[in-house]
Amino acid sequence: MHTSRTVWRIDRAGSLDRLRRADERLPPPAPGEVQVAVHAVGLNFADAFACLGLYSATPAGPFVPGLEAAGVVSAVGPPLADRPAHAIGDRVVVLTRFGGYATALNIDTRYLAPVPDGWTFEQAAAWPVQALTAWYGLVELGAVGAGDVVLVQSAAGGVGLQALAILARLGADAVAIVGGEPKVRFLVEHCGLAPKRIVVRGGRDFPARLDGALADCGRSGFDAVFDAVMGPGFRPSFARLAPEGRYVLYGAADFMPSGVSRGWARLAWQWLTRPRLDPLAMISDNRAFFGFNLIWLWESVERVPAAYAALAALELPPPHVGQRHPFDEARRALDELKGGRTIGKSVLVVDPPTGR
Repeated sequence: MHTSRTVWRIDRAGSLDRLRRADERLPPPAPGEVQVAVHAVGLNFADAFACLGLYSATPAGPFVPGLEAAGVVSAVGPPLADRPAHAIGDRVVVLTRFGGYATALNIDTRYLAPVPDGWTFEQAAAWPVQALTAWYGLVELGAVGAGDVVLVQSAAGGVGLQALAILARLGADAVAIVGGEPKVRFLVEHCGLAPKRIVVRGGRDFPARLDGALADCGRSGFDAVFDAVMGPGFRPSFARLAPEGRYVLYGAADFMPSGVSRGWARLAWQWLTRPRLDPLAMISDNRAFFGFNLIWLWESVERVPAAYAALAALELPPPHVGQRHPFDEARRALDELKGGRTIGKSVLVVDPPTGR
């Protein structure tokens, strides 16, 4: 059992410069909890938004960022009848509502899942937030089925790659939007997407390139759009929803500041000029819009096991980990992530696990 640990803690939201390493005491796990020696931590845009104070679920006061990790059970608290049981030595995936940037943590066992056979800890830490986001947005909200044509924004990112894998399992066709040519090449080589179905974001001819990708699919509109960016691509993408089309928005990466602080002037301008939808027009056009934040799942813990089971039934391949950083380099890793310079998932590696 760990009696101490190292964490990355921010004293108050507002700037990534406030994120600091700290050593602290770790108590034994409470009833219904286990203690996990963390081997890898998954990084998410939500981590950076939370540190900047731009995330609706950001805790008040000091907090440890991080929504997911993977490691080994190192201690078991007193069991509870309504909680899944785990044993010391179990390899587990961890969902946590903040607190993930740690070398060890205590966690309610309902937020755990076994690491799939053959997966590394880095792959396991790269999986839960991205896969659950893609599954909930595409399957639960987007109602995507075989033969549907789906537009995926940020398709070379962690969630985007999980979305492409889920669409392939469902028998749906994907059109991918990415930020540059290196990501086009990656999707062609890694995912087998046809170049005509990959669109680079931006430019005056962006709408025409969307039309070209649709034409390659033999369609004039998308059955669903899965978007974490919003920004200038929102309007042309929404305008190309087919009747009964579903637009699913789960983030606003275009609002991410380029520096370490919030940049209020730019954010205010983006807020004032953000897209606005007309509900009456949506009725006549027979289109739907959904917005969601996966943080709701932490507040509905009774639904977590079923969500894990639905993902397991899809038998997805392990996620692509494109960037591995030492645990001590969390700030640099977050800066790289929010700058849009990554492909696939970024993780922090605790090697060997510390904090004993």
